[in-house]
Amino acid sequence: MQFRKYSFKLNNQSIAVEAPPAYTLLEVLRNVLNLTGTKDGCSEGECGACTVIMNGKAVNSCLTIMEQVEGADVITIEGLAKDYEGDALLRAFIEEGAVQCGYCTPGLMMSSKALLATNPKPSADEIKKALRGNICRCTGYAMILKAVLRAGS
Repeated sequence: MQFRKYSFKLNNQSIAVEAPPAYTLLEVLRNVLNLTGTKDGCSEGECGACTVIMNGKAVNSCLTIMEQVEGADVITIEGLAKDYEGDALLRAFIEEGAVQCGYCTPGLMMSSKALLATNPKPSADEIKKALRGNICRCTGYAMILKAVLRAGS
């Protein structure tokens, strides 16, 4: 198997990794860098569990090949979690009970964070639109919506 070197910014730090060209960002995060906060739910871009922020936008890391990551700025849930005390979204998810089993939570948070970065006070409809690619089987979305509304206020 051939490997290629990829350089990009990950959680505000410049890094270089070697991986097969066919690897996705999800595979590199989990299997090469051992960052397991980003989840592999479906490997088809349908569930949103693997969502990260790349160049300011929420993307499915399971569909993002490493060629696309070259030179990019990527933020994962681990990068978001570094500033728990200062992050209103993380606090809101906990305070509103928007976390149950936790499997989908990293993807939901990353999609929400990308939304709040471009729209600090989104409406309920804007939040629903931003989260339409994220599936959660436990919370029923009401608490997630409340958490994002709270973080944006």
